[in-house]
Amino acid sequence: MAAEIIKIDPAHPERMFSRCGDVIRAGGVIVYPTDTFYGLGVDPKNTDAVAKIFRIKGRQAGQPILLLIKDASEVLIWAQDVTAQSEALMEKFWPGPLTLVFKAKPGVIQDLTGATGTIGLRVPGNALTRRLLEALGGALTGTSANLSGGPNVRTAVEATASLGNRVDLILDGGTTAGGMPSTVVDASEDNPRVIREGLIPAREILGAKYSA
Repeated sequence: MAAEIIKIDPAHPERMFSRCGDVIRAGGVIVYPTDTFYGLGVDPKNTDAVAKIFRIKGRQAGQPILLLIKDASEVLIWAQDVTAQSEALMEKFWPGPLTLVFKAKPGVIQDLTGATGTIGLRVPGNALTRRLLEALGGALTGTSANLSGGPNVRTAVEATASLGNRVDLILDGGTTAGGMPSTVVDASEDNPRVIREGLIPAREILGAKYSA
């Protein structure tokens, strides 16, 4: 069955966001716009819903899935041992293209961590995405809305062509920016380490100041 497609009215997105909430609470899967590409979103506290992402994408087990959160206040829902260094990075680069990898709290679904014991979190720079997260009242999985190994998608049309019969709802927010992915930083230890350099240069991450 083809996915339901809803076009976002940026001035009045509440009805569209409410429909997304209905789908997410029912354990469904949505496609939604982020800073760069479209993402594949489910309730990260629903084990069955998280498992659907792996089936939809043809994703191998053991590959972690990052979460998008509305602001830094939600970090401690998912992560533990948040250091002063990571707090400084959050203050400087969030919202924005920085994914921080923390030690996961006990109880975080293992498929999200890839059995690593860590969880990646990001506050997206896209204001509309943050409004969606706020309306939903919680985090969303932030993996790309494509088949594993396939090209990222920047439009709802591309998302429909790639996954249209595998997801429940596609939220059409127009064409996303594309470009480089987020920079990924391991914040699970005292000294942050750049895992993947993306939009934010590694030198800016390593030069961030924090209070002892």
